[in-house]
Amino acid sequence: MQPLLHQAASALGWRGIVVPDVAVLGHQVSAVVRVRDDVHAWRTANGWPPQADPSWFRSWFEPTVHDQLPVSAVELVGVLVGESTVDRALQSCGTLMTLAPCAVVLPGPQGRESWPLIELDYYGIGVVAVQESGVAELLVPPEDRSTEFGPSLFGRWLLEVLYDRVLKDVPASSRVTS
Repeated sequence: MQPLLHQAASALGWRGIVVPDVAVLGHQVSAVVRVRDDVHAWRTANGWPPQADPSWFRSWFEPTVHDQLPVSAVELVGVLVGESTVDRALQSCGTLMTLAPCAVVLPGPQGRESWPLIELDYYGIGVVAVQESGVAELLVPPEDRSTEFGPSLFGRWLLEVLYDRVLKDVPASSRVTS
């Protein structure tokens, strides 16, 4: 599945590291992130490892610790949601699109039924059909609607989870940030 996710990210023009199988708001998704090398270097030098523990996240709701929140070392480029049909895409991406651009990845080829695609386009949800051969076709480009909702502590904590996954799962030599 990972090569297909890379093909989907490429079809979307999303450059970064694909982090597969992330549990977010009741869904298993994949995220595309970019490491902020300057922040990562600063956090490493100053002893700020990823803070992915949910108990640490809960402490962020206390105003007295707001000056202790680490600067994010990753940027969330987009969220990829695997689905079997276009009809489930809106349900799967509905809340996630508040965090970053969201695209549903479907097995290709897909029919050109206009109604589900028009509805997804209306909500800013992207659609990519990926064939088993790895050929990805962008059917609907996603929009970044996260600015309409603003930042959230949950979104900030998700960045810590993704930062933790990148450091654990991706060798430093293969972290391409451009």
